[in-house]
Amino acid sequence: MLIRDSRDIQALNWQKMDGLLPAIVQDAFDGRVLMQAYMNPEALAQTLDTGAVTFWSRSREQLWTKGETSGNSLRLLAVHADCDDDCLLVLAEPQGPACHRETDTCFDSSTPVRPQLAFIAALERLVAQRDGERPEGSYTTRLFEAGVKRIAQKVGEEGLETALAAVAGDREELTNEAADLLYHLIVLLRASGLSLEDVVKTLESRHPTP
Repeated sequence: MLIRDSRDIQALNWQKMDGLLPAIVQDAFDGRVLMQAYMNPEALAQTLDTGAVTFWSRSREQLWTKGETSGNSLRLLAVHADCDDDCLLVLAEPQGPACHRETDTCFDSSTPVRPQLAFIAALERLVAQRDGERPEGSYTTRLFEAGVKRIAQKVGEEGLETALAAVAGDREELTNEAADLLYHLIVLLRASGLSLEDVVKTLESRHPTP
């Protein structure tokens, strides 16, 4: 169930855990689980009203808005309840590391934890960062400064090389060329004011789910 307003809040199963529900926060961009905390009705209402993800601190027995001291806040995109209405999934956009240890998620240790395909989202984020900062010596910077026509040319070249590798039956070369093609396509989309999300929306529109 998508939680939109006070009526949805009241419909949740607050009695099961004495007025608290676990809230799992997921990065809406790349799907990583960022953290887990608890919400009471007031915290959920404040989250919906302000767009800043807010929890109930069991140790301090008070509301706390993520980032109010660290600055690493969570911008709300949506809240969903599970099938039993006793657990919340919070889709958010992190503004900095989610964990107090300054790691991206509370589940990161020495090795970052992410769904396998989430690296594509991380790469798109990096490309966007390169576009904004334009660091010297960066190949991505050189591509953006060369303009859309040159980037499009590179996509064409990499597309042809990918096709040739497939025809030749060279699996290693195919994966290498496909990686080059995907990277340059992400850059081209960014240079054209688009993103992979726009492409995914088009794919979804072609394959509607029942």
